[in-house]
Amino acid sequence: MTKPQPAFSLPSIAAGDLTSDFDLTVEELQTLLDLAADVKRHPGHYRSALSGRIISLLFEKPSLRTRITFEVAAKQLGGDAILNIGPIGGREPVADVARNLERWTDLIVARTFDQKTVDDLARFARIPVINALSDMYHPCQVFADMLTLREHWGSVAGRKLAFVGDGNNVAHSLMLNAARLGLNFACIIPPGYEPNETIVAQAREFGQATGATVEVTTDIDEGLKNANAVYTDVWASMGQEHEAAERARVFAPYQVNTQLLAKAAPGALFLHCLPAHREEEVTAEVIESSVSVVFDEAENRLHAQKALLLMLLDGPAR
Repeated sequence: MTKPQPAFSLPSIAAGDLTSDFDLTVEELQTLLDLAADVKRHPGHYRSALSGRIISLLFEKPSLRTRITFEVAAKQLGGDAILNIGPIGGREPVADVARNLERWTDLIVARTFDQKTVDDLARFARIPVINALSDMYHPCQVFADMLTLREHWGSVAGRKLAFVGDGNNVAHSLMLNAARLGLNFACIIPPGYEPNETIVAQAREFGQATGATVEVTTDIDEGLKNANAVYTDVWASMGQEHEAAERARVFAPYQVNTQLLAKAAPGALFLHCLPAHREEEVTAEVIESSVSVVFDEAENRLHAQKALLLMLLDGPAR
């Protein structure tokens, strides 16, 4: 099923969807971050950019930041959002869900357990689909992360970001986008919890074009060496609650505390996608410290997602 081309020329996303980080080119990623920064500086310029547009929010998982920021983004751009919580494709096939929503709304935002659900929505819907989190990727979070790092550093190129913890969806999106922006990346994980090998290989391929390195290691000292930012996530993601006790035992040496953070470069920033479990993957002392930018990241979810909606639905009002 061929999707109609957007009615605007620039900025836009050629793929027409954001099912994974691969749907953006390097140039589109840079444009999205630039646009997000402009939306943040000049919100009034975009107040009616999506007038009359309705966004479908399909959420299989609980959410605070993703749900609220997409709802607020749609409303502050002049549109609106409709929320549906529950399994996608339970009562009827995903294909039918997609073909119903395309008749009523202008874009689908899906937060799912399975990447295939996002892919199927995009396959059958003639409107754009955004991956708001799946088991493989979390692009919307990482756009906000990169925007945050750019705000603090000016440019991310040539710096180093170290992710400590599970080789999960956040780690996947971080390494893919870091490599494309020239940001060196280290994934520091316990044995047996490595990120997807194919995604690592693809991130390294991106890095060849930008000069960025992508490292996967169990060595905390080596991974944190010269790191300008340290990132962590919960040890057991939604759907892994039955593994929580075992993961707590295995990941305990990888807790981000003041001693671990001291192994990074002086003044290294601390990032977390939230929600955070204080005294588990990170101590309260670190997350409440002056180097923590976790609430900058949370705010920037709003601005990055506004830019994403604009690039998929309409050009900015000038």
